[in-house]
Amino acid sequence: MLRSWTRGVVLAEMPDTSKYESLIFPETDSWGVVMPADVPLAQKESITVDDLAGLPLFCSGHSWKNDIPRWAKDRMDDLHLEGSFGLVYNASVFAKEHLGYMLSFDKLVDTSPKSGMVFRPLTPKLETNLYLAWKKYQTFSPIAERFLKQIKKSFGQKQTSGS
Repeated sequence: MLRSWTRGVVLAEMPDTSKYESLIFPETDSWGVVMPADVPLAQKESITVDDLAGLPLFCSGHSWKNDIPRWAKDRMDDLHLEGSFGLVYNASVFAKEHLGYMLSFDKLVDTSPKSGMVFRPLTPKLETNLYLAWKKYQTFSPIAERFLKQIKKSFGQKQTSGS
């Protein structure tokens, strides 16, 4: 959600096109579960709703309401939100301490072999689009204009709204 920022921001939801200009990132973020490498669930290659039913889960409040229902569909009642978070690092500490399983995008938490944590993708696959957004009619410095032009070129697309 955008507040009164004057610079660009990355969002995991479509911005309000009446107030903001935006670009959609060319790649999506994939969802999965972050958990300690020593739990039995970590041995699976991917994670289903059945695997998570009844387990304590940590997820951002926004994603619990908007993204996870797209994946779990009519099985949301089988999932137990133990706690929500604003900062992924905080939830990763709970997961690392074996207090629950964290639903998150891939690559937000250190899951290298030394970390003792693993990421397993959800199945069926769940992906979320990301957007770069900024206020409509915003005046940019010349270097910011060049940066935005390069981003548009790199993304290979035009803005999702406005110019």
